[in-house]
Amino acid sequence: MIIAPQAAIVPPRPSPYRPDPQFLTLGEGFADPVHAAAFPQAIVRFRNDRWADAVGLAGLDDAEWTQHFGRFRPLPDNLPQPLALRYHGHQFRVYNPEIGDGRGFLFAQLRDGANRLLDLGTKGSGRTPYSRFGDGRLTLKGGVREVLATEMLEAQGVDTSKTFSLIETGEALERNDEPSPTRSAVLVRLSHGHIRIGMFQRLAHERDAERMLKLTRYVLATYFGEAPGDAPAARLLALVVQRTARMAASFMASGFVHGVLNSDNINVTGESFDYGPWRWTPQWDPGFTAAYFDHAGLYAFGRQPEAIHWDAMQLAVALRTISEAPPLIEALEQFPQAYQEAIAAGFLWRLGLKPGDLSGDIALVEAAEAALRETGIGIDRFFFDGFGGTLPDSYAAPFDPVRAAMAGRAPRKQRDDPYWSDPEPCSMLIDEVEAIWAAIDRDGDWEPFNRKIAAIRRMGQALA
Repeated sequence: MIIAPQAAIVPPRPSPYRPDPQFLTLGEGFADPVHAAAFPQAIVRFRNDRWADAVGLAGLDDAEWTQHFGRFRPLPDNLPQPLALRYHGHQFRVYNPEIGDGRGFLFAQLRDGANRLLDLGTKGSGRTPYSRFGDGRLTLKGGVREVLATEMLEAQGVDTSKTFSLIETGEALERNDEPSPTRSAVLVRLSHGHIRIGMFQRLAHERDAERMLKLTRYVLATYFGEAPGDAPAARLLALVVQRTARMAASFMASGFVHGVLNSDNINVTGESFDYGPWRWTPQWDPGFTAAYFDHAGLYAFGRQPEAIHWDAMQLAVALRTISEAPPLIEALEQFPQAYQEAIAAGFLWRLGLKPGDLSGDIALVEAAEAALRETGIGIDRFFFDGFGGTLPDSYAAPFDPVRAAMAGRAPRKQRDDPYWSDPEPCSMLIDEVEAIWAAIDRDGDWEPFNRKIAAIRRMGQALA
């Protein structure tokens, strides 16, 4: 059985600072040295001290924090210069060889308290060789939205990058999709690697079998702790299929719509990252889309498992550079079963119940999906009310099959946290996101943002 969504969540554990720039062992051909933009100002708006403590950086004062994460002075014994990673990718299923890190770079690598190798990567840090016509910048609103998304997903049991730092940078940016000029920011995310499916696609496009094998071995050893063996490509694909199926299931169980599931936005560790036009869907609506430009609904809520499976297929195509097809096909065929196991585990985790046999767990998921579609009850409301295994009487006949499927199940956690006495569940719907941003943009008021972060973390404690 695959790892359940919540099993991927590694809580922050205190650690000393332990630099480990492993990416340099790959050698040339995977990235380009770059320089960060010189921003006119640097105002710390968010620093994730929970995770800073887990990588030995919580002791930095704001001035030191700004020097490293606003001015990008190298961290001690780490990467001497930022690296813009090279990759290609399918964007809305059209192959694009003209992309790469266009407004971000790998800044540092270090170990956390669980001894995992983590990356500090940026968003909005300036132009790179892959910026094309972009300015390499990030709007402050985009940064605020990414903080909110990552905090909420982490609390809901999704394996996600962590927003580590958000610094306002004092530039006026012109954008077509929001009122301009608008405020600018630079964001730093903490991730379990930044190796994308698109990195393998680039090597396949260039027919570079030597570097393909090197990258495959690096990912197996560095992020999965495995020796390459005699079939490294097939083994890597099997692991990526497992992890990405889990990611797809966790999106569905949380009601989250990523919005841009291009192959260059899929991390081979299965950790979700790179948040742009995301939304949470208010109801269980398979056709709900997040991106205004997704006219065909390619990445709609209900199509996310299909989209992520398709991306895994592109990794398989790339790995044909160093592998025969049959073992890759065998690995790909595990995605549906892996997804079924993961969606069952994710649903039960959000309901606060221990899993049972898979067929019964899937029956619960299917009954809940059908009832949610029919009644329009909010996804967060359902999980909030049903946590612990009992639905209120107000849940009418469409939920009778859900009650039957929940009957007799053991709770994994009691409903004794003060959170469960709240009148409403903690949610992250678009109207609240816009209100939080409006308070910042109109009044310079960060209090609604700070209150929301506190509320999300409180919910996370109740669920964990």
